[in-house]
Amino acid sequence: MTNSIIVIFPYRLNQTWVFDDERLGLLQEPFVSGVPEMIDIFVQGIAHVDEGFKLLFSANPFPTYQAELIWLREEYSGNWYRWSEKSLEGWLCPALFKYFNHAPEKIYCKAESLYL
Repeated sequence: MTNSIIVIFPYRLNQTWVFDDERLGLLQEPFVSGVPEMIDIFVQGIAHVDEGFKLLFSANPFPTYQAELIWLREEYSGNWYRWSEKSLEGWLCPALFKYFNHAPEKIYCKAESLYL
């Protein structure tokens, strides 16, 4: 999916950030290994965030993106990314390949409230 913005709706389940994407067969797919800490920082200031938020992401920059994740390396069929601005690293599991044919060199992200 090149040149597109993808939208998922992460939420907390038992103290863990997860998301569903039924069209791709993902249900309560957890974020792990550094990514929850990234999300916690990323969503600061969003009201009622534990109920969920909208996450937009793309391999290409888009207007108003808030974070740029840079590919570091592959490990255990997933990929490590660095959020340089916050000096954080996180591992994205193989579910990444449900959205991209290969691990993008960069992933651009934006978080929005579910409540406008």
